[in-house]
Amino acid sequence: MKLEISVPEIVEMINEVTKGPEGIFAMIREDLRQKAGTYLSSLMEAELTHYLGRKPYERGKEAKVNHRNGTYLRRFGLKGIGEVEVKVPRDREGGFHSRVIPKSKRYEEAIREELSFLFLTGISTRSLSMLSKKLIGIKVSPSEVSRANRQLIEAVEQWRTRDLGEEAIKYLFIDGVSFPMRITGSIERVPVLVCIGVDQKGQKKVLGFQSGDKESAPTWREFFRDLKQRGLDGSNVVLGVMDGLPGLEKVFREEFPNARVQRCQVHVARNVLAKVPKKIKKEVADDLRSIFYASSKKKALAFFQGFKEKWGKDLPSAVKCLGNSIESCLTYLGFPEEEWISLRTTNIIERLNKEYKRRTRSMEILAGEQACYMLLAFISLKMELHWRSNPIGKVRNNLPFFQKLEEKEFTQNT
Repeated sequence: MKLEISVPEIVEMINEVTKGPEGIFAMIREDLRQKAGTYLSSLMEAELTHYLGRKPYERGKEAKVNHRNGTYLRRFGLKGIGEVEVKVPRDREGGFHSRVIPKSKRYEEAIREELSFLFLTGISTRSLSMLSKKLIGIKVSPSEVSRANRQLIEAVEQWRTRDLGEEAIKYLFIDGVSFPMRITGSIERVPVLVCIGVDQKGQKKVLGFQSGDKESAPTWREFFRDLKQRGLDGSNVVLGVMDGLPGLEKVFREEFPNARVQRCQVHVARNVLAKVPKKIKKEVADDLRSIFYASSKKKALAFFQGFKEKWGKDLPSAVKCLGNSIESCLTYLGFPEEEWISLRTTNIIERLNKEYKRRTRSMEILAGEQACYMLLAFISLKMELHWRSNPIGKVRNNLPFFQKLEEKEFTQNT
């Protein structure tokens, strides 16, 4: 039979496509779904033939043989195509189980990976369930999204508890951050302890995170010991940068006896200014800045002495607060000058915690500790990729501009 189409018919078809190509695309997708379903059904039919050892209507040589027993319809999700309808063949004895489409699976592995990736990017299980039909062509429940993520747990745990023996870490940035989690049916705000390490080349790496009370000294001690049990060489650690969490500084000194402590200047300044009347906050803040940005420890202590003489009578609480932390605030001055900007505050780990918060805010509530760890691991690895191009205290020698600056040859003319 020869199919003939006239020129007016072709023109009409082109006009229809131009007016509404979406209809044509929908027809293409439907045709793909039908063909994919037919193809999968044929594969499973061939699979049953191999299982029985003979083709349809072919007689068996054994006295008692198994037989085909019709088919049943089911749906299966394919990436890029959506749900397809397939005919699953059965045998009379019920021993046949397809490996092409296992009975327990509703969609292919690639879709599970897509669900996990979307979850890691910050989409909640509830939102992902609502969007699943549009995004991947099948409707999944929030619990299915959670089940799809379970295969990530083992990989995340392996990374979170990885061996640190090969990491030559010299600095530690330490802090805690809290997340709302669903624990035993109720919503609790759970703190997570976080540690960033800086190696000998200035590269920053997330060494670990684990849930625990950030106000508890024993919890921090357990966290540090876990890092060392995983291979972290405590004798190489020479500095810990942290804020004023209760008990943290004391525990750090005990667990890392070769290390010194740098208190975050931003946190100390906030504590001092909290004890200052609003009217003179700016003046006091300027004086604090002179201390914290001095070019040497000797000058910084001289500025602090002037601060005490100036404000000791009117602001004794503020002066005492600064005095309690002044030595720890100036520890960074004993390290290479090009690293000062990074060591004076906890900005590095605060930036990481801010990214944690930003990516989990849309989820409102995390579905437990393991879900939290999966998200934090994903975010941490992305941050490490960004950090590779921005090591502590290093000038980018590959750029001519910075080469000239480093070699003291940079002028306004060049």
